[in-house]
Amino acid sequence: MPTSTAGLLRQPPVPESDSSAGGVVRIDLSGRSALVTGSTRGIGRSIAETLAGCGAKVAVVGRDRTRADDVAKQLPGTAKGFACDVSDVASVTKLVEEVEKELGTVDILVNNAGLTRDNLLMRLKDDDWNAVIDANLRGAFVAIRAATRGMMKRRWGRVINIASIVGIVGNKGQANYAASKAGLIGLTKSVAKELASRNILANAVAPGFIETDMTAAMTPEARTTLAQQIPLERLGTPNDIAGVVGFLASEYATYITGQVFVVDGGMVM
Repeated sequence: MPTSTAGLLRQPPVPESDSSAGGVVRIDLSGRSALVTGSTRGIGRSIAETLAGCGAKVAVVGRDRTRADDVAKQLPGTAKGFACDVSDVASVTKLVEEVEKELGTVDILVNNAGLTRDNLLMRLKDDDWNAVIDANLRGAFVAIRAATRGMMKRRWGRVINIASIVGIVGNKGQANYAASKAGLIGLTKSVAKELASRNILANAVAPGFIETDMTAAMTPEARTTLAQQIPLERLGTPNDIAGVVGFLASEYATYITGQVFVVDGGMVM
């Protein structure tokens, strides 16, 4: 609770509008550094491109360092590639240390990397359960624990976890994936409550069906059937998710924490 009226009067800086663009307001992340896991393709890559386009220094992270470097070279401003296995605790901890050394800070952490090993419950092997939980949930926890130490000292930070609508409504054949994403939502809310006093905001984005390598493999008939289940009658794009992440990382979101933003075209409203 504020202890004086002065505390109530302090307002966050308001991003400047670009009058040349008809009053459109531009998100400015200059001076911030962002770490985005799983950012060599798909949703993660679009997030990295969006944050870089807003002026942030970006750590592009993937399993393959060469691929991460290639993506980083294509981003505007300062970007560097890093290799990490998010299912390995030591690898994730080392990643945060390396990014802080190379980029100075980790101000914005986006936990996007994920793994699927689908199967019906009775056929789901222990190894497949553990692999998905380790990559999607434990990896995010370790990254948050490591990155928020610096955020707490600086009293500024953004943690943005990429969950899924499957973590909200479940899905046949994805018990492990649904459990990991539901756990990620719970983790987000707990982090938000625990670190709010240090001005660290934690939110989750839950995508619906997005145009990625996985959906590209679907037959035209399957895509049509799927689109018919979505009120907006189309699959989402990676940019649909990246735009929300950019907003949550910005000064426009200074009073938002512990929330889940469902971006699914209205599919599970």
